[in-house]
Amino acid sequence: MVISGGGFMPGVELSGVLYEEAVRPVLQEGWPGVAYAAARVGAGSEVLGFDTARSADHDWGPRLEIFLEAEDRVRYGAEMGRVLGERLPKQVRGWPTHFQESGDPLDPVGRMRLTDGPVNHRVDVYDVDGWLAGMTGVAGLAEIGSAEGTLPARVWLAIAQQRLAEVTGGAVFHDGLGSLSAVRRRLAWYPEQVWRYLLACQWQRISQEEAFVGRCAEVGDDIGSAVVAGRLVRDLMRLCLLLERRYAPYSKWLGSAFRQLEVAESLAPSLRGVLAATDYPARERHLCDGYETVAALQNACGLIAPVDPRRRPYHARPFLVLHAERFAHALAQSVTDPELRDLPLVGGVDQWADSTDLLNQPQVIRAATGAIGRAEPSARLPEELADVGDE
Repeated sequence: MVISGGGFMPGVELSGVLYEEAVRPVLQEGWPGVAYAAARVGAGSEVLGFDTARSADHDWGPRLEIFLEAEDRVRYGAEMGRVLGERLPKQVRGWPTHFQESGDPLDPVGRMRLTDGPVNHRVDVYDVDGWLAGMTGVAGLAEIGSAEGTLPARVWLAIAQQRLAEVTGGAVFHDGLGSLSAVRRRLAWYPEQVWRYLLACQWQRISQEEAFVGRCAEVGDDIGSAVVAGRLVRDLMRLCLLLERRYAPYSKWLGSAFRQLEVAESLAPSLRGVLAATDYPARERHLCDGYETVAALQNACGLIAPVDPRRRPYHARPFLVLHAERFAHALAQSVTDPELRDLPLVGGVDQWADSTDLLNQPQVIRAATGAIGRAEPSARLPEELADVGDE
């Protein structure tokens, strides 16, 4: 791993230095009349603000995305890449600008290395619409539109939150196009109707399993009880991110994102208690404490009339739960968008799938999301929400 003698600096900051000191002068001299945007967006822990010195061991370093108009990218993109390879400095702030490819198809990464020849840089050239389509499956500004509600609700549901975080995170250093900033503004957060629906679906996920923690323990399956409890902790964390209007990253950074929330300080002790519990009574107590904290946060949002946030028995069984479907039902009833009201409480793609290989295929996700809801009408009515239990 290459470590700069000057110590670690956040990747987005390093990218800004690369642009100001090295890339901008080359673009101004070689293509003075060509409009462009320069940013550090897309994949990478630095875009989410979670990079550390460890990140420098692969696919991290002086990186930049250059955006051109589509016709300019075709005309100038390859030439820009070649000229930058010849003219970029070998290092920026002590970090090599040359990336050596691993050559391993099972580990296709680039690592910073010093070189005497042309720089194999990570300054990539795109057009905004093509880049956005590859990231999200959305066909650029023409599909997004300029006002809330232009992008269909089902399209929002087909974009993984990790991808939305990558599109809207990072930093834009220059936008002579205007379109990159416009895309980021439009995708900064869900329209309210989509938000309400996703919240309902997240509460519904919790309602489906909250009684299983006790049922597993009752039959002597303490490991199963702990596994279900861990799943509920994850769902509560993702629910809190939704409530505080933050896109949830994938699992590696979920805890880091949660830690930045306002509710984290009050909720984290309960969640830690759930994960550390070695018996069911402690696990149930900490889970119910967590449920009540998040339920209070939901009530404070003002999206629906307050719902009683207190724990209660699970029907006639000796388990304490929140009965989270009460929140799911109230939120579903508040959704007025006809496209969403007719959908089952399944939600966005990362509420029903967590395969990285799937989530990296936006067009496949869009097709799968489009198929959801083609069930019998009785299966789609929010009024018929039922407790999901075992036998």
